[in-house]
Amino acid sequence: MKKTILLFLMICPFYVLLSQSINGTVVNDIGKPIADVNIYLDGTKTGTVSTADGTFSLSISKNNNLVFKKDNYETFIVNTSEILNKKLKVVLIKAEEIEEVIIIPFTEKAYKDYINYFLTSFIGTDQTNVKIKNQRSLKFSYDKTNRILRVKAPQTLIIENKNLGYIIDYNLQDFVVDFENNTTSYLGTSFFKETKNTDKVKLNRMNAYDGSTFHFLRSMYGGKVKDEGFIVNQVTKFPNPKYPTEEELRYLKDFKKTFKPTKNIVIPEDIQDIISRKTGEPEYKVAVTKFNIPETDYIKKSDGKVLLDFKDILEIKHNKYFYELKSKEIVRSKLPVQQSSNIHSNDGIFEIYSNGNCSNPANLMLQGEFTKNKIEFLLPLDYQLGD
Repeated sequence: MKKTILLFLMICPFYVLLSQSINGTVVNDIGKPIADVNIYLDGTKTGTVSTADGTFSLSISKNNNLVFKKDNYETFIVNTSEILNKKLKVVLIKAEEIEEVIIIPFTEKAYKDYINYFLTSFIGTDQTNVKIKNQRSLKFSYDKTNRILRVKAPQTLIIENKNLGYIIDYNLQDFVVDFENNTTSYLGTSFFKETKNTDKVKLNRMNAYDGSTFHFLRSMYGGKVKDEGFIVNQVTKFPNPKYPTEEELRYLKDFKKTFKPTKNIVIPEDIQDIISRKTGEPEYKVAVTKFNIPETDYIKKSDGKVLLDFKDILEIKHNKYFYELKSKEIVRSKLPVQQSSNIHSNDGIFEIYSNGNCSNPANLMLQGEFTKNKIEFLLPLDYQLGD
């Protein structure tokens, strides 16, 4: 098995961390040192804790976020490119108390419905082996008028992933579900602690990595998209004339505000028509307009940076060969499963980093297989295939 893993590492040398040091002190707003502040590179296993006098020292790499996190204090985040080889004085401010749970109407069933929706969207489907240990600390608020659910966490979430062998300290900053527009987004930072590293765990990690967004972005950075088994097509979207206009959507929204349900519900025909087209028609039609495009169509290099610069939609095809354990060795399956995903850049330009992250991941819209990469498949940014 060791020879197999070494072979993978030789074939796929995605990146080398060039570490530099940072040190400093963490204090409160009146200058008193704060001990036991968790200081870590976001999304990695690299971190430390401030000492009794608030001091800390850490080896860091360029182009990552350094997080200072302690419960009951506002989280401080700074990009490492701004602070390399500097001595810092970080001031943490006491956090305002998050409002109590507001679910209208509040019932235990409502809580269960929302928590189940949250767990499926955030954790994924395997909630037996991937659990939030302090789940009850979550705070929910629901805007009934606009149908928006928000979830906040006043404490760092402790997530145990038995499949991948990690405990994740997750600082959930915001989780928003817009039921009206059918969108879900969340933002947070994470720190990984390895709990086990068996052959089964290594196998699960390799399967989680292969074909993931993480894998694709690393491939882009290294200029090895095709070598890593990805095929990229250009997809163009066109407005759907059957979808309601903005004026019609405003009309529908105003109607909903004044609508009062009765026993004999009568909905005007024009409202029924708008609802039917809103639910039954996509806002845009899409079509593949160019197949198997070269990396130069969507990757630009400038001043030593690798940039994702693409105005349309990228369709990413990937043949995933699942890894299996046979006679205590990790081997690839013979038959692949074809996966398909879309990436929307929203006309933005994103810097791609060597570790598989990008400059503004919250604004990179994903569809298809990439949306399944939730916490249950989340790997640290310093993961290497075979670890």
